[in-house]
Amino acid sequence: MKVLVLGSGVIGVTSAWYLAKAGHEVTVVDRHGAAGMETSFANGGQISVSHAEPWANPSAPLKVLRWLAREDAPLLFRLRPDVRQWLWGLAFLRECLPSRTRHNIRQIVNLGLYSRASLQALRTETGLQYDQLSKGILHFYTSQRELDAAIEPARVMREHGCDIEMVSREKCLAIEPALQDAPDLVGGSWTASDESGDAHKFTQALAALAAQRGVAFREGRIDAILREGDRIEAVRVENETLRADAYVLCLGSYSPLLARPLGIRLAIYPAKGYSVTLPVADPARAYSVSLTDDEYKLVFSRLGERLRIAGTAELNGYSTALNEVRCRAILRRTMQLFPGGGDAAHAAYWTGLRPATPSNVPYIGATRYPNLFLNTGHGTLGWTHACGSGRALADIVSGRRPQVDFAFAGTTSRASSCPWLRSSRPSCSSR
Repeated sequence: MKVLVLGSGVIGVTSAWYLAKAGHEVTVVDRHGAAGMETSFANGGQISVSHAEPWANPSAPLKVLRWLAREDAPLLFRLRPDVRQWLWGLAFLRECLPSRTRHNIRQIVNLGLYSRASLQALRTETGLQYDQLSKGILHFYTSQRELDAAIEPARVMREHGCDIEMVSREKCLAIEPALQDAPDLVGGSWTASDESGDAHKFTQALAALAAQRGVAFREGRIDAILREGDRIEAVRVENETLRADAYVLCLGSYSPLLARPLGIRLAIYPAKGYSVTLPVADPARAYSVSLTDDEYKLVFSRLGERLRIAGTAELNGYSTALNEVRCRAILRRTMQLFPGGGDAAHAAYWTGLRPATPSNVPYIGATRYPNLFLNTGHGTLGWTHACGSGRALADIVSGRRPQVDFAFAGTTSRASSCPWLRSSRPSCSSR
């Protein structure tokens, strides 16, 4: 089939790669002239199956209330006269129920394990290089209460195959000696099989390989998806109309804007994330293992001779303006943990919009339109889930059942568990 993929971030490019590998004629369209120029540009770099506890969990509501007045809060709801933001917030509260959290952890772990294995197979097949490290991920805690609260989610993750291990302060320091200056370190969780790497480098390198395989990349602003009856007829790109047999929506935070006129309501809201990139100053004091700082909700990855620190989330519509307070907070925390490790004088700041669902579970699969498919809403885990999502999506478009246990969009189980899908008419439904 001729397949048109909307979006050339890491999700769109991996979708295009696996679709082309399945034998389809693929075109990717994006408003940028190169791949990976928005959310995939400077993210945290982690391939983190262990980062499976969703934002929405039983402890989240009180934390969010406590953070409301803090400009540098890890998760900042900047309340707006925006109905979509309020509806998203209400759905988020529903996902904080213990039963929903357990369900969502299962989905995130299953997809993460499948995706990490798919990435490793792809790397073996292609020889792609993207400053990757296979040194695991250490999630460290500076609060005994938060460490204790992490035990149960870790147990649930282990039930579904994640090799996460609770470790002592001493083991944390053995894994990453650069944490020796971390104040109040009490322990952590360790997943030896997790990885890290530069998502932007990966996306551009895979796009180049996809082009060699015959995938066409087109630049242009996507204005509308056009339907005729119960099928998608075309996509309007500026002054041009592009037609295909099937269409895949991979536009991240902008996906709901294109889907809504079709009667598909996606519970995706932009969560602005920040990152700081520093040159390594002193290798002996810079970390080399990828880390997650629970208290500040930051992730740390070593990308060659660069240190990448990313995190926090600001729900403030589609603004991509840099907030210097939040940037300085990330840099300050980094220097506190790793004094002398990075060159703060040459810090580069970035911000991007993560497509967050209330559950942290993405939309992958079918819609009520038989030739429109979804691969979007991956939030902070787009890099982690990219290869698995693209591979599963290619199977679905090709009429095959994906080799992963996941609540795919367009299935009865997904629709029954998500009121956004159930109440939207027309919306995602069983095929």
